[in-house]
Amino acid sequence: MSDGRALARAYLEQQRLLGTDAVALPPSGDSPTVVPQPADARTDLGPTPGSRPGSGVPRSRPGELPPAGISYDPPARDLFAADPLQQIATLGAVAGLVASCTRCRLCEARRNTVPGEGPDNARLVCIGEGPGRTEDETGRPFVGQAGELLTKILAAIGLAREQVYICNVVKCRPPQNRTPQYDEIAACVPYLYRQLEILQPKVILAMGNTAAQTLLNTKQSLGALRTKVHRFRGTPVIVTYHPAALLRNPNWKKPTWDDVRIAHRLLDG
Repeated sequence: MSDGRALARAYLEQQRLLGTDAVALPPSGDSPTVVPQPADARTDLGPTPGSRPGSGVPRSRPGELPPAGISYDPPARDLFAADPLQQIATLGAVAGLVASCTRCRLCEARRNTVPGEGPDNARLVCIGEGPGRTEDETGRPFVGQAGELLTKILAAIGLAREQVYICNVVKCRPPQNRTPQYDEIAACVPYLYRQLEILQPKVILAMGNTAAQTLLNTKQSLGALRTKVHRFRGTPVIVTYHPAALLRNPNWKKPTWDDVRIAHRLLDG
């Protein structure tokens, strides 16, 4: 099989995983067959490899990365600090501190804290805003429809959910799923920083305004932050839309797919 045919087959398999046109993958040497589905049955996340005019992503040569963006380096942990968070060395220990945390008002109405989940050797970390109702009930991040879509996005770049660390900026559900307030983020973000120090991931995917602005210490809009390679303590950060936003506005699925492909390229680089 030629390299071009192998790439075509791999791409069509990605689209099948995402729920787009049904793809029949024949034995090697034959051409793939695409069986169209009704438009309302699709969960397409983007165009074929190579950006199109109007996609929101500048054209680039194969293998070429977007321009550099913001580089943010908050202070690393202080080994002599009295805060127990600075002394712990495992994700489980962080979760234990989160479970008893009362640093902000979000603790008052929570049912469960949602510290995050995934392996301690994850190469990719996905960060969202905060837990929703189902997450508060289960103690797990990104469950429900948004979580299912995130699982499909990860599968499209060859990653099982179990290979990725998934968490949020705040670890308790804001009332009525409102945006976390500044003081709530400030109280909770040290847990996220410590998680990232322990994980030392190769790439971070910041999903949504709150995650992107918190990680990069900026007030720039998500649109301005996309299509650049930012850095948090030297780790590449790719900014994209939150899966819940894609459920509200399917037009954002195509640019999200472009963003995720950049993250995938960095993982393989």
